[in-house]
Amino acid sequence: MARRDLSGAVDFSVLERMTGGEDAITDEVLGLFGQQAAMWSPLLDVREEGWRDAVHTIRGAAAGIGADALAQACQTAEQADKGEAPPLLDRVRDQLEIALADVAAYRHEIMLRSLKG
Repeated sequence: MARRDLSGAVDFSVLERMTGGEDAITDEVLGLFGQQAAMWSPLLDVREEGWRDAVHTIRGAAAGIGADALAQACQTAEQADKGEAPPLLDRVRDQLEIALADVAAYRHEIMLRSLKG
């Protein structure tokens, strides 16, 4: 897995501007994103009381790393009525999976750069 595996779901230039292009900081932020996703994704179900909080939290984390499609999917789901939310939460889960794959590929690229340095 490397940069060539990126789908484009995450605009890493957003994160790089925020971190000043420092690989260690970028990697740490992406690691935190992964932790947030792991913590909140089990709640992406309307049967869970905190589903709206989960979507809101993931939306903020997604915006922070440049995962605009995920952030938009979250915003749409967050604003929906509970009855309309299930397919929207499916979309959030799908977008989250794609973003996480990009994050994994990008973190792998960072790791490879560190080995060369």
